[in-house]
Amino acid sequence: MKKVICIGDSIQMGYEPTVVSELGGWAHVVELRDLQCGNTRVHLDEWLQDDLDIVHMNAGLHDMAQDPGKDPEVPPDGERRVPLDEYRTNLATIFKTIASRANAVTIFGLTTPVNLQRQHSSGKGLHRTNEDVAAYNEVACEVAALHGVIIDDLHQVIVDHSPGQMLKEDGVHFTDEGSAVLGRTVAAAIHAAVA
Repeated sequence: MKKVICIGDSIQMGYEPTVVSELGGWAHVVELRDLQCGNTRVHLDEWLQDDLDIVHMNAGLHDMAQDPGKDPEVPPDGERRVPLDEYRTNLATIFKTIASRANAVTIFGLTTPVNLQRQHSSGKGLHRTNEDVAAYNEVACEVAALHGVIIDDLHQVIVDHSPGQMLKEDGVHFTDEGSAVLGRTVAAAIHAAVA
């Protein structure tokens, strides 16, 4: 049995049950039980174990988030919680840490699409754009290539399945169907990485 862990944000929390179900009997998925990493300033010690075979990770939505101004109709001033250059550096550190600590195959799931209108109308407050998603994903691909990390294109999977139908009213999280689609994709990427 391969030992697998999925580290990520609330999107990972949504798809993890499907990953567990899909890989049952073939791999042991270390379940994080509602624990999420947030942004890439994460400390990995509480997740990484020496005997892991595969680490699947996604991070980006918390990095690119912008806090709203006083007027919700006016876009924020452009200050991201984790600027793009720091995101690049953080990912490199994360990939090096996984390689040295767990010696596992690392897979990185690209950040999924968002719907800015729904974010604003839901009153959640945070501001994320698909332009930022594209920029952060581009950096993730570049850093992953430098460190031999496999890319799992979760972004394209949702685009192919119509984001309008997959995204919840908050414009960031996914319906049960959307989470299941992502979970099956993650499970397939994990299986392919070992096979």
